[in-house]
Amino acid sequence: MNEFYQKDIISIKDYTKEQLEKIFTSTDKIMQLSSSQRQEICKGKTLGYLFYEPSTRTRLSFDSAIASIGGNSLGISNISSSSTQKGESLADTVKMMSIYSDILVLRHTLDGSSRFASEISDKPVINAGSGTEEHPTQAIQDLFTIKKEKKQIDGLKIGIVGDLKYGRTVYSLLHGLGNYDVDVRLISPESLRIRSDSTYEIKKNLDFTESTELEDHIDELDVLYVTRIQKERFPDEEEYLKVKGSYVVGLDMLKKMKDDSIILHPLPRIDEISTDVDKTKNAKYFQQAEYGKHTRAALLGLILNENGF
Repeated sequence: MNEFYQKDIISIKDYTKEQLEKIFTSTDKIMQLSSSQRQEICKGKTLGYLFYEPSTRTRLSFDSAIASIGGNSLGISNISSSSTQKGESLADTVKMMSIYSDILVLRHTLDGSSRFASEISDKPVINAGSGTEEHPTQAIQDLFTIKKEKKQIDGLKIGIVGDLKYGRTVYSLLHGLGNYDVDVRLISPESLRIRSDSTYEIKKNLDFTESTELEDHIDELDVLYVTRIQKERFPDEEEYLKVKGSYVVGLDMLKKMKDDSIILHPLPRIDEISTDVDKTKNAKYFQQAEYGKHTRAALLGLILNENGF
C-alpha cells in the first residue's frame, strides 16, 4: 500500500520518522534506476506550478524532477504575466490549474495559502513556500542530505545559523528534526531569533539552545546549516542593514570545524559563505541542491502512482 498516493504536502509536521525514512528509501531507489526506468514512473503526467513569489531553484528543481521521471510541467512563474494581474482570485487560479495538471506546486507570499489551495484543488497540492510558515520539500531534501552525507541523523550536533525569524526553511527543518535524537544550536542576531510563537510547538519534540556567537559552537558541530539574511522580508531596510553580514563562513572558520563536518545552505547565498569554501570537502550545498531534485522526483512518483514505483 502506498500511503502517499494523492496526498498533499503542506507541512513537514504531517510526517512521522517512519514516513520520512520511506521517502528517503524511495529517493535512493530513484537514484539507482537507469534513465529509461525512471522515465516510466510518471510518464504522461503533468505538474502545474503557481509561483506568486520569485523562485529559481525550487521551480527548476520541480521542473527537473518531473522531467527526470517522464512527466512534463507547465505553469506561472511570474504573476505579472498571468490573469492575477486582472484580479483573478487565488481560488480560481488554483481551480483552473488543477484542470490542466495532475499535481500542483504553489509558492505564495501569504501564510496559509497552500492549505487553502489544497481545500480548493481537485489535485494534490505541494507547498513550495507559504509566507513565513514552511517549505516542507526543502526540509525533506535537507534531512536526506544529512543522512546521505553523515550516514545517520540521530546523534548529530547540528548548528543552524543566520535568519531564524523569517527563514521558513528553518521552521520546516526544525519540525523535521523533531523526529530524531539530535542536539540543535540556533545561532542568530538577537533581532533574528526564532519566533516565540513557534518555539512552544517545536519544543514539544526538539530540544535546542540559542546563541548569538557562532564561534562558541563551531568546533562541536557535525552539520552547519547556514541561511541567508533575507532583505526582502524585512519591513524596514535600516533593520536589515544592522544585521547584514553578521556571520560569514570562510576558510578561517572551516579550520575550527571537525574534519568530517558538513556545511549546508538552502540557497541562494549572498555573502554568508565565502566562495573559497566551495571547493572544500565540507561544502555540500550544491550536492544538497542535486539531492533536492531526487527527493522531489521520489515524492512526485509516490503521490502520482497508486502502487508506488
